Amino acid sequence: MDEDSARARRRGALLTWQHIASLPPSLPVVYCGGFNTQKESTAGRFLLGRSREHGVVGDMRDAWANARMRKNVSLIHTYHGFKGDKQGTREFLKLFFRALCLCWDRQNQDLHMDWILFRGRSLAPISCEVVNDNIDGFYPSDHYPLYAEFILPRTVRPVEEAG
Repeated sequence: MDEDSARARRRGALLTWQHIASLPPSLPVVYCGGFNTQKESTAGRFLLGRSREHGVVGDMRDAWANARMRKNVSLIHTYHGFKGDKQGTREFLKLFFRALCLCWDRQNQDLHMDWILFRGRSLAPISCEVVNDNIDGFYPSDHYPLYAEFILPRTVRPVEEAG
C-alpha cells in the first residue's frame, strides 16, 4: 500500500476488502504484502474487523497472531531500511521503548508493516516467520518478509474454470 498517504492506505484497504467480500464466503483467501502501516492503524483495524469504514467492517485474521508457532519473534518491526538488526542507537531506542509499550498493550503485539491476513474457517496458520536472511549483511529488501504455512482441509477443492 501507499507508503506516504494514510488516506490512500484506507482507500486501498476498502477497495481490496470490497473485492474479497464479493468472493464466495466458503472460499479461503490469503491477502499479504507490504502494507506500510501497523495493524493498529485505521487500515489495519478495518481489515481486522475492529473498525468501520464507509459502513462496512472487514473480517480478516492475522496469520502472525494466530499461528501455532512463530519464528524470529524478537523482530517486532519488519521495516529495517536495509540495515537488518544494525539500526543505530536512535532507531534501537525507539524500538526498545515501543517494545516496552507492547508489554502493556496486548492488542498490539507487533509493529509489523508487512502482514499475512487470511479469511475462511478452513484455513489454519501452523507457523509464521519473520525472514531475516541476508548475504554478507546485504538484504534483498528494506522490509523483512513474512512467511506462513497454512493447513487446508481436504474437503476444500479448487474452483474449476469454466471452459
